[in-house]
Amino acid sequence: MSSEMRMTERETAIRRRLEGANVVPLAMSLAQLSGDLSLLERIAPHVRGAWEHLENVPAELAAEVRDRVAALLAGEDGAAKPVLPEPDRQTLRNMMTAAVGEPVDDSYVPMLIDHMFPKQIEPTRIAAVPAGACVRRVAIVGAGASGICAGITLGQMAIDYVVYEKNDDVGGTWYENRYPGCAVDTPNHFYQFSFEPNNEWPHYFSQQKSIQEYLSRCADKYEVRPHVRFGVEVTGAQWDDDRAVWTVTARDRQGRETSEEYDALICAVGQLNRPKIPRIAGLSSFGGTVLHTAAWPDAADLRGKRVALVGTGASAVQVGPAIADEVAKLYVLQRSGSWVARRPNIDKSVSDDKKWVLNHVPFYAPWYRFQLFWAFGDGLFEALKIDPSWPGGSESINANNAKLREVMLRHIHRELEGRPDLIDKVIPTYPPFGKRVLGDAGWYQMLRRENVELTSTAIEGIEPQGIRLASGEFLEVDAIVFATGFEATRMLWPMDIRGRSGKSIRDVWGEDDARAYLGITVPDFPNMFLLFGPNTNLGHGGSAIFLAECQMRYTTDVIAAMNAQGIRVAEVKPEVHDAYNADIDQRLKRLSWSHQSVDTWYKNAAGRIVTNQPWKLIEYWQLTRKARLDDYYLRQSGGKAR
Repeated sequence: MSSEMRMTERETAIRRRLEGANVVPLAMSLAQLSGDLSLLERIAPHVRGAWEHLENVPAELAAEVRDRVAALLAGEDGAAKPVLPEPDRQTLRNMMTAAVGEPVDDSYVPMLIDHMFPKQIEPTRIAAVPAGACVRRVAIVGAGASGICAGITLGQMAIDYVVYEKNDDVGGTWYENRYPGCAVDTPNHFYQFSFEPNNEWPHYFSQQKSIQEYLSRCADKYEVRPHVRFGVEVTGAQWDDDRAVWTVTARDRQGRETSEEYDALICAVGQLNRPKIPRIAGLSSFGGTVLHTAAWPDAADLRGKRVALVGTGASAVQVGPAIADEVAKLYVLQRSGSWVARRPNIDKSVSDDKKWVLNHVPFYAPWYRFQLFWAFGDGLFEALKIDPSWPGGSESINANNAKLREVMLRHIHRELEGRPDLIDKVIPTYPPFGKRVLGDAGWYQMLRRENVELTSTAIEGIEPQGIRLASGEFLEVDAIVFATGFEATRMLWPMDIRGRSGKSIRDVWGEDDARAYLGITVPDFPNMFLLFGPNTNLGHGGSAIFLAECQMRYTTDVIAAMNAQGIRVAEVKPEVHDAYNADIDQRLKRLSWSHQSVDTWYKNAAGRIVTNQPWKLIEYWQLTRKARLDDYYLRQSGGKAR
């Protein structure tokens, strides 16, 4: 067989694989491989923008892109020597703009290089901390995604650390949440560590087990697991200002307590770790099974039972469709409808061809991730801003928001065609993004089932045999499933953490008014850093893992400076903390969650938004990129204040 024939066969096989590629990131790959930047102008008009991140590229142009990439990859040297391996700043900006179909600011270029094209890190750590380092041993509370990120990062710095984890394995919320249908609502190829990209996700929005396995692999690869004390829960921590150490007290399942000292404390418990069950009269009298989606026992069996599903939030829209075909009756009890929107690929597997492209086409994976970053993050941010002059009432808050509302309404009407009774109930009474927009993985089709009944009537109380509604109607059920979220505003609860003055964090925050500078650090609590802390939740989209990396980059920047300069104590200045919080409070008042029609778990009892941040992802990345030591009171190891 001739060499030409062999090349033709190879090219044909590659071309067949490329049918699994999204053509826009493939065109960005081709631009870098070939240097042909005219592709940008040809592709850009056919990209729809943020909400659906879909492309409508003409078939002829799509075929040309695939043919040219196949030819380059089939050549002996073509793909190995890209013409533009590292495009200049302006070229990268032009490519980003073309990739998402709308203008992208120049500020995104360094973020793209840092996060989408990151340098992989070695699993092994460096030899030793610098001579004279003051932070040598750190306690991490929680072995979820943030805690694993913290361990990996400290390991790279050769800083000794201990991770306290109340569960039996790593994963945090992805270990605890095992309800049927549990999955991520952010595309997995963005919901991953930038330094550990996974091109083998089985689904575009993967199930709990796959994410737990990914986090477990990361903990093993980067040698975090040996540092974790499983089945051990931190009950409190006390700062000793004279000795500049944290004493961390923990208890295992046998009730044995330990107390150990550390130079710094990282609380990586986040906001979503304590299930919230509403106070309903008579709940303790119920004779059937009571479940919460965040504490789902492996042995739970709802087959053939009459089930009440309380709530219509993120976990409800997943668990409902997952159990509807096996229960005898499913009553869905909602306070109000949620925006449940069509999301491309939400229930689809990743094809073998797509995995091949992610693994073998240079530059494709990072461009694909950037499209997802934009589509499920910053590309949506304009829709969150309240326009005071907009006459949208409780329906919309600006022109962009109104446009997205129409898209969502069309989806609802398509899914529930012929069921006006359901349409009237499910359409929310607040604007899109007043609460997180949920992905439709069969929610509306579930509501059409004969064995499913949706009610918006309030619960009056619970009786031994079922639920009494405010209308007087009685629902006889065998099981109640609470899909009612977490004690999100009670951050760090129930730990008793006491700072320099001896006050507990509860004394400072109260029960539900947590505040921190950048969501990371709190005055009076030196050398303490929070991950997924106050006002860092993403209420519209984005990736919590992206934020964890931002927060750990900032934390380790502080720690590295302390070790380099012989600084024993770093405590954020109250005026810096207070000014930041005053600023974000004002910013949050101008965003969708503060709209008068919105009642959400993002707010505390006084109405202040405690959980969410007012920043675009790029803005938070910039804020946490480099720590400013001027923001801190610093004390050197010899005790001299400066």
